[in-house]
Amino acid sequence: MNQTVLLLLLLTTLSAAHKHHDHLSEEQLKVPTDAILWIHILLQATVWGILFPVGMVLGITRSRWHVPLQSAAFALTFGGYILGHSHGGRMFLPSIHGSFASLLFIPILLQLSLGIYLKLHIHEETTRPYAVVAHGVLGKAYPVLGWSQMLFGALTYGGYCRDGNLGQCLAHYIMGSGFIAYGAIMAILLVVGEAWIIRSGRSPEWWDSWIIMLWVINTFTEHRGSTWSVKDMQHTILGVLWWTGGLLGIFLARNNQRNVVPGVIIILTGWAMSEHAQRLKMSTKVHATFGHTLMLAGLARIVEICFVAPDYAKLSKSPTHPHPLAGGNGEVDKAFRHLPPFVSTMRSLLFMSATDEEIGAVHESGMDHVTYILIMFSLAFTIYGLILLLLHLYATTGRHASSTPSFSGGEEIELRDTSGSGGGNKWYTRVPQTPSTGGGGGVGGAHVLGDDDD
Repeated sequence: MNQTVLLLLLLTTLSAAHKHHDHLSEEQLKVPTDAILWIHILLQATVWGILFPVGMVLGITRSRWHVPLQSAAFALTFGGYILGHSHGGRMFLPSIHGSFASLLFIPILLQLSLGIYLKLHIHEETTRPYAVVAHGVLGKAYPVLGWSQMLFGALTYGGYCRDGNLGQCLAHYIMGSGFIAYGAIMAILLVVGEAWIIRSGRSPEWWDSWIIMLWVINTFTEHRGSTWSVKDMQHTILGVLWWTGGLLGIFLARNNQRNVVPGVIIILTGWAMSEHAQRLKMSTKVHATFGHTLMLAGLARIVEICFVAPDYAKLSKSPTHPHPLAGGNGEVDKAFRHLPPFVSTMRSLLFMSATDEEIGAVHESGMDHVTYILIMFSLAFTIYGLILLLLHLYATTGRHASSTPSFSGGEEIELRDTSGSGGGNKWYTRVPQTPSTGGGGGVGGAHVLGDDDD
Protein backbone atom coordinates (compact mmCIF):
# COMPACT_ATOMS: atom_id res chain seq x y z
CA MET A 1 0.00 0.00 0.00
CA ASN A 2 1.47 3.33 -1.06
CA GLN A 3 0.66 5.09 2.23
CA THR A 4 2.58 2.44 4.20
CA VAL A 5 5.59 2.92 1.95
CA LEU A 6 5.42 6.66 2.62
CA LEU A 7 5.40 6.07 6.37
CA LEU A 8 8.55 3.97 6.11
CA LEU A 9 10.14 6.66 3.95
CA LEU A 10 9.28 9.26 6.58
CA LEU A 11 10.97 7.29 9.34
CA THR A 12 14.08 7.02 7.18
CA THR A 13 13.98 10.76 6.48
CA LEU A 14 13.93 11.65 10.18
CA SER A 15 17.45 10.30 10.55
CA ALA A 16 18.88 12.23 7.61
CA ALA A 17 19.12 15.71 9.14
CA HIS A 18 22.42 17.40 9.79
CA LYS A 19 23.07 19.52 12.87
CA HIS A 20 22.41 23.25 12.72
CA HIS A 21 25.23 25.62 13.55
CA ASP A 22 24.85 27.93 16.55
CA HIS A 23 27.81 30.13 15.60
CA LEU A 24 28.73 31.05 12.04
CA SER A 25 31.20 33.52 10.61
CA GLU A 26 30.23 36.31 8.23
CA GLU A 27 31.90 34.37 5.42
CA GLN A 28 29.76 31.29 6.06
CA LEU A 29 26.59 33.40 6.09
CA LYS A 30 27.46 35.05 2.76
CA VAL A 31 28.59 32.00 0.78
CA PRO A 32 26.62 31.70 -2.50
CA THR A 33 23.60 29.41 -2.51
CA ASP A 34 24.38 26.05 -4.11
CA ALA A 35 22.21 24.10 -6.54
CA ILE A 36 20.98 21.63 -3.92
CA LEU A 37 19.54 24.42 -1.77
CA TRP A 38 17.85 26.00 -4.80
CA ILE A 39 16.27 22.65 -5.66
CA HIS A 40 15.09 22.34 -2.04
CA ILE A 41 13.47 25.79 -2.20
CA LEU A 42 11.75 25.24 -5.55
CA LEU A 43 10.64 21.71 -4.71
CA GLN A 44 9.11 22.56 -1.34
CA ALA A 45 7.46 25.70 -2.71
CA THR A 46 5.85 23.58 -5.43
CA VAL A 47 4.73 20.85 -3.04
CA TRP A 48 3.34 23.05 -0.25
CA GLY A 49 2.23 25.96 -2.43
CA ILE A 50 0.57 24.00 -5.25
CA LEU A 51 0.39 20.21 -4.92
CA PHE A 52 -0.96 19.98 -1.37
CA PRO A 53 -3.63 22.67 -1.90
CA VAL A 54 -4.73 21.03 -5.17
CA GLY A 55 -4.81 17.65 -3.45
CA MET A 56 -6.86 19.15 -0.62
CA VAL A 57 -9.49 20.33 -3.09
CA LEU A 58 -9.51 16.98 -4.89
CA GLY A 59 -10.09 15.36 -1.51
CA ILE A 60 -13.04 17.65 -0.78
CA THR A 61 -14.61 16.74 -4.13
CA ARG A 62 -13.64 13.06 -3.67
CA SER A 63 -11.75 12.92 -6.95
CA ARG A 64 -10.04 9.68 -7.99
CA TRP A 65 -6.83 11.70 -8.50
CA HIS A 66 -6.69 12.79 -4.89
CA VAL A 67 -4.76 9.85 -3.40
CA PRO A 68 -2.15 9.58 -6.19
CA LEU A 69 -1.43 13.31 -6.09
CA GLN A 70 -1.14 13.50 -2.32
CA SER A 71 1.02 10.38 -2.20
CA ALA A 72 3.40 11.93 -4.72
CA ALA A 73 3.41 15.21 -2.78
CA PHE A 74 4.28 13.44 0.47
CA ALA A 75 7.15 11.59 -1.21
CA LEU A 76 8.45 14.82 -2.76
CA THR A 77 8.33 16.75 0.50
CA PHE A 78 10.34 14.00 2.20
CA GLY A 79 12.93 14.32 -0.55
CA GLY A 80 12.90 18.09 -0.18
CA TYR A 81 13.49 17.76 3.56
CA ILE A 82 16.58 15.64 2.92
CA LEU A 83 17.89 18.17 0.37
CA GLY A 84 17.38 20.97 2.88
CA HIS A 85 19.76 19.21 5.25
CA SER A 86 22.24 18.07 2.63
CA HIS A 87 23.28 21.27 0.88
CA GLY A 88 26.72 22.80 1.05
CA GLY A 89 27.86 26.37 0.63
CA ARG A 90 25.80 28.89 2.51
CA MET A 91 24.97 28.05 6.12
CA PHE A 92 22.16 29.36 8.34
CA LEU A 93 21.78 30.01 12.03
CA PRO A 94 19.13 28.02 13.97
CA SER A 95 15.73 29.37 12.98
CA ILE A 96 12.00 28.82 13.29
CA HIS A 97 12.06 27.44 9.74
CA GLY A 98 14.18 24.49 10.83
CA SER A 99 12.20 23.94 14.03
CA PHE A 100 8.86 24.13 12.25
CA ALA A 101 10.08 21.68 9.60
CA SER A 102 10.51 19.09 12.34
CA LEU A 103 7.11 19.91 13.84
CA LEU A 104 5.48 19.40 10.45
CA PHE A 105 6.19 15.69 10.74
CA ILE A 106 3.43 15.53 13.37
CA PRO A 107 0.56 16.46 10.99
CA ILE A 108 2.25 14.48 8.20
CA LEU A 109 2.38 11.32 10.34
CA LEU A 110 -1.20 11.86 11.53
CA GLN A 111 -2.44 12.43 8.01
CA LEU A 112 -0.72 9.36 6.63
CA SER A 113 -1.93 7.21 9.52
CA LEU A 114 -5.51 8.42 9.13
CA GLY A 115 -5.27 7.85 5.38
CA ILE A 116 -4.19 4.25 5.86
CA TYR A 117 -6.95 3.69 8.41
CA LEU A 118 -9.61 5.12 6.11
CA LYS A 119 -8.42 2.92 3.24
CA LEU A 120 -9.18 -0.14 5.37
CA HIS A 121 -12.92 0.72 5.50
CA ILE A 122 -13.41 -0.64 9.01
CA HIS A 123 -15.42 0.52 12.03
CA GLU A 124 -17.96 2.17 9.71
CA GLU A 125 -20.48 2.86 12.46
CA THR A 126 -18.13 3.75 15.30
CA THR A 127 -14.65 5.19 14.80
CA ARG A 128 -14.51 5.90 11.08
CA PRO A 129 -16.84 8.94 11.05
CA TYR A 130 -14.60 10.71 13.58
CA ALA A 131 -11.49 9.74 11.60
CA VAL A 132 -13.04 11.26 8.48
CA VAL A 133 -13.65 14.54 10.30
CA ALA A 134 -10.16 14.60 11.78
CA HIS A 135 -8.63 13.78 8.39
CA GLY A 136 -10.63 16.56 6.76
CA VAL A 137 -9.74 19.20 9.35
CA LEU A 138 -6.07 18.27 9.19
CA GLY A 139 -6.08 18.27 5.40
CA LYS A 140 -7.62 21.73 5.25
CA ALA A 141 -4.87 23.00 7.56
CA TYR A 142 -2.16 22.11 5.04
CA PRO A 143 -2.36 25.38 3.04
CA VAL A 144 -1.94 27.35 6.28
CA LEU A 145 0.94 25.15 7.44
CA GLY A 146 2.60 25.39 4.03
CA TRP A 147 2.23 29.16 3.84
CA SER A 148 3.73 29.55 7.31
CA GLN A 149 6.69 27.33 6.53
CA MET A 150 7.41 29.03 3.20
CA LEU A 151 7.27 32.40 4.95
CA PHE A 152 9.64 31.15 7.66
CA GLY A 153 11.95 29.91 4.93
CA ALA A 154 12.05 33.30 3.21
CA LEU A 155 12.82 35.03 6.51
CA THR A 156 15.57 32.53 7.30
CA TYR A 157 17.11 32.93 3.86
CA GLY A 158 17.14 36.71 4.25
CA GLY A 159 18.37 36.58 7.84
CA TYR A 160 15.43 38.73 8.98
CA CYS A 161 13.54 39.09 12.27
CA ARG A 162 16.48 38.64 14.62
CA ASP A 163 17.61 40.79 17.51
CA GLY A 164 15.28 43.76 17.96
CA ASN A 165 13.35 43.27 14.71
CA LEU A 166 11.04 40.49 15.83
CA GLY A 167 8.20 42.80 16.90
CA GLN A 168 7.99 44.55 13.53
CA CYS A 169 8.17 41.21 11.72
CA LEU A 170 5.26 39.82 13.74
CA ALA A 171 3.16 42.92 13.08
CA HIS A 172 3.75 42.90 9.32
CA TYR A 173 3.66 39.16 8.63
CA ILE A 174 0.72 38.25 10.83
CA MET A 175 -1.48 41.07 9.53
CA GLY A 176 -0.26 40.59 5.96
CA SER A 177 -1.05 36.88 6.07
CA GLY A 178 -4.44 37.74 7.55
CA PHE A 179 -5.17 40.03 4.59
CA ILE A 180 -4.37 37.19 2.18
CA ALA A 181 -6.67 34.83 4.08
CA TYR A 182 -9.34 37.55 4.01
CA GLY A 183 -8.98 37.88 0.22
CA ALA A 184 -9.22 34.10 -0.17
CA ILE A 185 -12.38 33.95 1.93
CA MET A 186 -13.93 36.79 -0.09
CA ALA A 187 -13.14 34.90 -3.30
CA ILE A 188 -14.67 31.69 -1.90
CA LEU A 189 -17.87 33.49 -0.95
CA LEU A 190 -18.03 35.15 -4.36
CA VAL A 191 -17.37 32.10 -6.52
CA VAL A 192 -19.01 29.23 -4.63
CA GLY A 193 -20.48 30.57 -1.40
CA GLU A 194 -23.30 33.02 -2.07
CA ALA A 195 -25.98 30.41 -1.49
CA TRP A 196 -24.41 29.72 1.90
CA ILE A 197 -24.42 33.45 2.72
CA ILE A 198 -28.13 33.63 1.96
CA ARG A 199 -28.88 30.58 4.12
CA SER A 200 -26.71 31.81 6.99
CA GLY A 201 -28.58 35.09 7.38
CA ARG A 202 -25.28 36.95 7.90
CA SER A 203 -24.02 39.44 5.35
CA PRO A 204 -20.26 39.52 4.56
CA GLU A 205 -20.00 42.85 6.40
CA TRP A 206 -21.20 41.18 9.60
CA TRP A 207 -18.17 38.88 9.52
CA ASP A 208 -15.88 41.71 8.39
CA SER A 209 -16.99 43.95 11.22
CA TRP A 210 -16.42 41.28 13.85
CA ILE A 211 -12.87 40.70 12.61
CA ILE A 212 -12.23 44.45 12.55
CA MET A 213 -13.68 44.93 16.03
CA LEU A 214 -11.64 42.07 17.50
CA TRP A 215 -8.49 43.84 16.35
CA VAL A 216 -8.97 45.89 19.53
CA ILE A 217 -5.76 44.25 20.75
CA ASN A 218 -3.86 46.63 18.45
CA THR A 219 -4.91 49.48 20.74
CA PHE A 220 -2.83 48.11 23.60
CA THR A 221 0.24 46.65 21.88
CA GLU A 222 1.66 49.51 19.81
CA HIS A 223 3.04 51.73 22.59
CA ARG A 224 6.18 50.85 24.51
CA GLY A 225 8.19 52.87 26.96
CA SER A 226 7.34 56.09 28.76
CA THR A 227 7.32 58.46 25.76
CA TRP A 228 4.88 58.47 22.89
CA SER A 229 6.40 58.56 19.42
CA VAL A 230 4.45 59.65 16.34
CA LYS A 231 4.25 56.01 15.21
CA ASP A 232 2.96 54.94 18.62
CA MET A 233 0.17 57.47 18.45
CA GLN A 234 -0.76 56.62 14.86
CA HIS A 235 -0.83 52.86 15.42
CA THR A 236 -2.76 53.15 18.68
CA ILE A 237 -5.46 55.40 17.25
CA LEU A 238 -5.79 53.05 14.28
CA GLY A 239 -6.62 50.33 16.81
CA VAL A 240 -9.30 52.59 18.31
CA LEU A 241 -10.63 53.36 14.80
CA TRP A 242 -10.95 49.67 14.04
CA TRP A 243 -12.82 48.55 17.14
CA THR A 244 -15.19 51.52 17.21
CA GLY A 245 -15.91 51.18 13.49
CA GLY A 246 -16.25 47.42 13.88
CA LEU A 247 -18.93 47.83 16.53
CA LEU A 248 -20.90 50.13 14.23
CA GLY A 249 -20.50 47.71 11.34
CA ILE A 250 -21.82 44.82 13.44
CA PHE A 251 -24.90 46.84 14.39
CA LEU A 252 -25.62 47.91 10.80
CA ALA A 253 -25.08 44.37 9.43
CA ARG A 254 -27.80 42.74 11.53
CA ASN A 255 -30.61 40.94 9.66
CA ASN A 256 -28.33 40.25 6.66
CA GLN A 257 -28.11 43.97 5.81
CA ARG A 258 -25.10 45.23 3.89
CA ASN A 259 -23.17 48.38 4.87
CA VAL A 260 -20.09 50.34 3.86
CA VAL A 261 -18.40 50.68 7.26
CA PRO A 262 -15.65 48.08 6.61
CA GLY A 263 -14.83 49.81 3.31
CA VAL A 264 -14.65 53.20 5.01
CA ILE A 265 -12.32 51.81 7.71
CA ILE A 266 -10.04 50.36 5.03
CA ILE A 267 -9.93 53.71 3.21
CA LEU A 268 -9.05 55.61 6.40
CA THR A 269 -6.38 53.05 7.27
CA GLY A 270 -4.95 53.37 3.77
CA TRP A 271 -4.82 57.15 4.03
CA ALA A 272 -2.98 56.87 7.36
CA MET A 273 -0.46 54.43 5.86
CA SER A 274 0.12 56.67 2.84
CA GLU A 275 1.15 59.46 5.25
CA HIS A 276 3.26 57.13 7.41
CA ALA A 277 6.78 58.63 7.17
CA GLN A 278 9.68 56.18 7.34
CA ARG A 279 13.43 56.37 7.89
CA LEU A 280 14.30 55.52 4.26
CA LYS A 281 12.80 57.35 1.31
CA MET A 282 12.22 54.03 -0.43
CA SER A 283 10.33 52.70 2.60
CA THR A 284 8.15 55.81 2.63
CA LYS A 285 7.25 55.25 -1.02
CA VAL A 286 6.44 51.58 -0.46
CA HIS A 287 4.22 52.49 2.50
CA ALA A 288 2.54 55.17 0.41
CA THR A 289 1.76 52.66 -2.34
CA PHE A 290 0.46 50.25 0.29
CA GLY A 291 -1.80 53.00 1.61
CA HIS A 292 -3.09 53.86 -1.86
CA THR A 293 -3.77 50.17 -2.51
CA LEU A 294 -5.74 49.99 0.73
CA MET A 295 -7.77 52.99 -0.33
CA LEU A 296 -8.48 51.34 -3.68
CA ALA A 297 -9.60 48.18 -1.90
CA GLY A 298 -11.98 50.13 0.33
CA LEU A 299 -13.40 52.11 -2.58
CA ALA A 300 -13.91 48.97 -4.66
CA ARG A 301 -15.71 47.33 -1.75
CA ILE A 302 -18.04 50.31 -1.32
CA VAL A 303 -18.87 50.37 -5.06
CA GLU A 304 -19.51 46.62 -4.99
CA ILE A 305 -21.86 46.84 -2.02
CA CYS A 306 -23.78 49.89 -3.22
CA PHE A 307 -24.08 49.18 -6.94
CA VAL A 308 -23.05 45.62 -7.87
CA ALA A 309 -23.57 42.99 -5.16
CA PRO A 310 -26.96 41.34 -4.59
CA ASP A 311 -29.26 42.25 -1.72
CA TYR A 312 -28.90 39.16 0.46
CA ALA A 313 -31.64 40.28 2.84
CA LYS A 314 -34.22 40.21 0.02
CA LEU A 315 -32.91 36.95 -1.42
CA SER A 316 -33.08 35.23 1.98
CA LYS A 317 -36.83 35.95 2.06
CA SER A 318 -37.41 34.48 -1.39
CA PRO A 319 -38.47 30.80 -1.31
CA THR A 320 -37.07 30.17 -4.78
CA HIS A 321 -33.74 32.02 -4.39
CA PRO A 322 -33.55 33.62 -7.84
CA HIS A 323 -30.19 34.31 -9.44
CA PRO A 324 -28.55 36.97 -7.19
CA LEU A 325 -27.46 38.96 -10.22
CA ALA A 326 -30.82 38.83 -11.96
CA GLY A 327 -31.61 42.20 -13.42
CA GLY A 328 -27.94 43.23 -13.41
CA ASN A 329 -25.14 42.69 -15.86
CA GLY A 330 -24.46 39.08 -14.89
CA GLU A 331 -20.85 38.13 -15.47
CA VAL A 332 -19.87 41.78 -15.91
CA ASP A 333 -20.97 42.44 -12.34
CA LYS A 334 -19.15 39.37 -11.07
CA ALA A 335 -15.98 40.42 -12.94
CA PHE A 336 -15.94 43.69 -10.99
CA ARG A 337 -16.52 41.85 -7.75
CA HIS A 338 -13.16 40.11 -8.12
CA LEU A 339 -11.47 43.48 -7.60
CA PRO A 340 -11.83 43.73 -3.78
CA PRO A 341 -10.36 40.27 -3.00
CA PHE A 342 -7.60 40.70 -5.57
CA VAL A 343 -6.61 44.12 -4.23
CA SER A 344 -6.69 42.59 -0.74
CA THR A 345 -4.02 40.14 -1.93
CA MET A 346 -1.97 43.00 -3.39
CA ARG A 347 -2.06 45.02 -0.19
CA SER A 348 -1.11 41.92 1.82
CA LEU A 349 2.15 41.38 -0.04
CA LEU A 350 3.02 45.07 0.00
CA PHE A 351 2.53 45.22 3.76
CA MET A 352 4.56 42.07 4.36
CA SER A 353 7.38 43.41 2.18
CA ALA A 354 7.62 46.78 3.95
CA THR A 355 9.65 45.88 7.05
CA ASP A 356 12.77 47.95 7.71
CA GLU A 357 15.05 44.95 7.15
CA GLU A 358 13.55 44.04 3.79
CA ILE A 359 13.50 47.61 2.51
CA GLY A 360 17.08 48.09 3.70
CA ALA A 361 18.23 44.96 1.86
CA VAL A 362 16.46 46.03 -1.33
CA HIS A 363 17.91 49.53 -1.05
CA GLU A 364 21.43 48.13 -0.67
CA SER A 365 20.94 45.91 -3.73
CA GLY A 366 20.37 48.96 -5.92
CA MET A 367 16.76 48.11 -6.80
CA ASP A 368 14.31 51.02 -6.95
CA HIS A 369 10.89 51.08 -5.31
CA VAL A 370 9.02 50.73 -8.63
CA THR A 371 10.68 47.42 -9.47
CA TYR A 372 10.21 46.14 -5.93
CA ILE A 373 6.51 47.03 -5.83
CA LEU A 374 5.89 45.47 -9.26
CA ILE A 375 7.51 42.24 -8.04
CA MET A 376 5.04 42.16 -5.15
CA PHE A 377 2.13 42.84 -7.49
CA SER A 378 3.30 40.00 -9.75
CA LEU A 379 3.23 37.67 -6.77
CA ALA A 380 -0.28 38.91 -5.99
CA PHE A 381 -1.44 37.96 -9.51
CA THR A 382 0.09 34.52 -9.00
CA ILE A 383 -1.47 33.90 -5.59
CA TYR A 384 -4.94 35.11 -6.55
CA GLY A 385 -4.76 33.07 -9.75
CA LEU A 386 -3.96 29.98 -7.69
CA ILE A 387 -6.92 30.71 -5.39
CA LEU A 388 -9.27 30.89 -8.37
CA LEU A 389 -7.75 27.72 -9.86
CA LEU A 390 -8.49 25.84 -6.65
CA LEU A 391 -12.07 27.13 -6.66
CA HIS A 392 -12.42 26.08 -10.30
CA LEU A 393 -11.22 22.58 -9.39
CA TYR A 394 -13.68 22.50 -6.52
CA ALA A 395 -16.57 23.25 -8.88
CA THR A 396 -15.54 20.91 -11.71
CA THR A 397 -13.87 17.79 -10.27
CA GLY A 398 -14.91 14.66 -8.43
CA ARG A 399 -18.49 14.67 -7.23
CA HIS A 400 -18.99 18.11 -8.80
CA ALA A 401 -17.79 17.12 -12.28
CA SER A 402 -21.29 16.44 -13.59
CA SER A 403 -23.18 18.73 -11.25
CA THR A 404 -25.28 21.63 -12.42
CA PRO A 405 -23.59 24.87 -11.30
CA SER A 406 -25.44 26.76 -8.63
CA PHE A 407 -26.81 30.26 -9.22
CA SER A 408 -23.70 31.75 -7.64
CA GLY A 409 -21.59 30.72 -10.61
CA GLY A 410 -20.25 27.37 -9.39
CA GLU A 411 -21.10 24.39 -7.22
CA GLU A 412 -22.37 25.83 -3.97
CA ILE A 413 -20.89 24.97 -0.58
CA GLU A 414 -22.87 22.04 0.82
CA LEU A 415 -22.64 20.45 4.27
CA ARG A 416 -25.67 18.16 4.14
CA ASP A 417 -25.67 14.45 3.42
CA THR A 418 -26.11 14.15 -0.35
CA SER A 419 -25.94 10.36 -0.54
CA GLY A 420 -29.69 9.98 -0.72
CA SER A 421 -29.61 7.26 1.94
CA GLY A 422 -30.74 9.51 4.74
CA GLY A 423 -28.33 7.79 7.08
CA GLY A 424 -25.55 10.32 7.19
CA ASN A 425 -25.10 13.53 9.09
CA LYS A 426 -23.70 16.82 7.88
CA TRP A 427 -20.10 15.68 8.45
CA TYR A 428 -20.05 12.10 7.33
CA THR A 429 -21.53 9.81 4.70
CA ARG A 430 -20.80 6.09 4.69
CA VAL A 431 -18.34 4.99 2.04
CA PRO A 432 -20.01 3.37 -0.97
CA GLN A 433 -18.48 -0.04 -1.58
CA THR A 434 -19.04 -0.07 -5.33
CA PRO A 435 -15.80 0.77 -7.18
CA SER A 436 -17.50 3.14 -9.61
CA THR A 437 -18.63 5.63 -6.99
CA GLY A 438 -15.27 7.33 -6.47
CA GLY A 439 -13.97 8.20 -3.05
CA GLY A 440 -15.42 7.89 0.38
CA GLY A 441 -15.63 10.27 3.24
CA GLY A 442 -18.05 12.93 4.32
CA VAL A 443 -19.02 15.99 2.36
CA GLY A 444 -17.96 18.29 5.16
CA GLY A 445 -15.07 16.10 6.28
CA ALA A 446 -13.16 15.62 3.06
CA HIS A 447 -9.77 14.16 3.57
CA VAL A 448 -6.32 14.15 2.07
CA LEU A 449 -5.73 10.41 1.95
CA GLY A 450 -8.43 7.81 2.19
CA ASP A 451 -10.55 7.93 -0.97
CA ASP A 452 -11.80 4.70 -2.47
CA ASP A 453 -10.04 5.18 -5.80
CA ASP A 454 -6.28 4.83 -6.03
